[in-house]
Amino acid sequence: MQLFARLHKRAFARIVLAGSRSIRRGARITDLSTSPGWILSRSRNLRLATLFILYVAQGVPIGLFWFAVPAWMAANGAGAAEIGSVMALTALPWTLKLVNGFIMDRYTFLAMGRRRIWIIGAQLVMILLLFACAAVQPEVTDILLLGVAGFVVNMATTFQDVAVDGLAVDIMEEDERARGSGMMFGGQAIGIAVAAAATGYVIANLGPAAAYLLSAAFIGLITLYMIVLREREGEKLLPWTGGKTHPRNLDVQLGAWWPIFKNTFRSLLLPVSLLWLPVLLVRGFHYGMFTAITPVIGASEVGWDEASITGLVGMAQLIGGVLGLTLGGWLGDRLGAKPTTILFFVCYIALSMTMFATQDMWSDPSLFRGFVFAWCALDTLITVSALPISMRLCDSRVAATQFTLYMACSNFGISMGAWIFSLSDGLGGLPVMFLIVLVLHLIGLGLMLTVKFPRRAVVPKEIVTKVAEAPGPRPGIS
Repeated sequence: MQLFARLHKRAFARIVLAGSRSIRRGARITDLSTSPGWILSRSRNLRLATLFILYVAQGVPIGLFWFAVPAWMAANGAGAAEIGSVMALTALPWTLKLVNGFIMDRYTFLAMGRRRIWIIGAQLVMILLLFACAAVQPEVTDILLLGVAGFVVNMATTFQDVAVDGLAVDIMEEDERARGSGMMFGGQAIGIAVAAAATGYVIANLGPAAAYLLSAAFIGLITLYMIVLREREGEKLLPWTGGKTHPRNLDVQLGAWWPIFKNTFRSLLLPVSLLWLPVLLVRGFHYGMFTAITPVIGASEVGWDEASITGLVGMAQLIGGVLGLTLGGWLGDRLGAKPTTILFFVCYIALSMTMFATQDMWSDPSLFRGFVFAWCALDTLITVSALPISMRLCDSRVAATQFTLYMACSNFGISMGAWIFSLSDGLGGLPVMFLIVLVLHLIGLGLMLTVKFPRRAVVPKEIVTKVAEAPGPRPGIS
């Protein structure tokens, strides 16, 4: 009887234990049921796909206003001055996006995540502005109106750009940053190439208004996709739906201007960060220089017309985007961000040396094609490989601001390269331009070889302290 009672007690204990486990599992299921649907923090594939899609969406207004609209203007009798004026206004927001990061790090709606509300809002503004462009239908002669249209749509696009960059820093795991950077910049290049071709075709056959509406419709689909996503568990889908702020976002959000400025500039003034800025400057410089060199060699040396040159550049950008999407991410995973960046700096040095040494053959169309395909592909690949280093240097509390500052440094390099090119006649011509790019790439390569850039993201000490003092087992030391 005692043995039977003992066995009975053990069986009862097992039933109670199993029941308690079931209850706990049910509690967990109930907790997770508050966040149904797609959640970025849970799925690596979802994160990478989302970054790719958002960067494709970002490429749509760039392809429309930077390529299709100027080509339409040129085909309808607009001169270089008119096209240049529209392009200047269109490009202006990208030099002003430095302010965007500060605004996003200071103001957000945490219950919907740190970045998603800004992405959705920016894309809705892009859609409304494109509808307005279709309604107004500025003609080729309406230079100011076309410039204003390009300015406002690209201003909204820069807000989407900064928000997506901040999301990438916030949400991606360390081991997926290389692949993520390939998805991002490969997606942008593909979006630009496809949008330029599609909207150019629509403008030629149906008019500019149809191209504006087509672009708005595509961005609208991406916006619907973002509405059904969450950054982390428990967050709201929309402001009026159920959900609450994730504790992690409460820990990293800085609700005042002074902490944002302080943390941003403290991170930027670290020695490793200051030594990273010249690398970004060099990356931008060759883009500005080679963008200006390409049409000059194509027209004056090869004898091609504008349509042939832009067609070649568009194809080269598309191939560069595909390579960034595939090869760039794969090499970053296999070799690491720093070795891959070093490899592409070496390739750029070899390209500049080749062009300088073969200047007597610049009239050869095959050499010109090879140069354009090489520099477009290498530009995307070096951007993809270097992006994880910029992310690792960012303080997560001010990620949008700090990452934007890094990108602003690269954009400044683009302007500097274009300005130096304008002085080429006085400096010795195009061969000297290749020598200048070569020297700057040697400086960038030297920094990459000698500076110990971080291999993992730097976690702020304040956040580490909070995690270490939280309930639970004592954290291990790596």
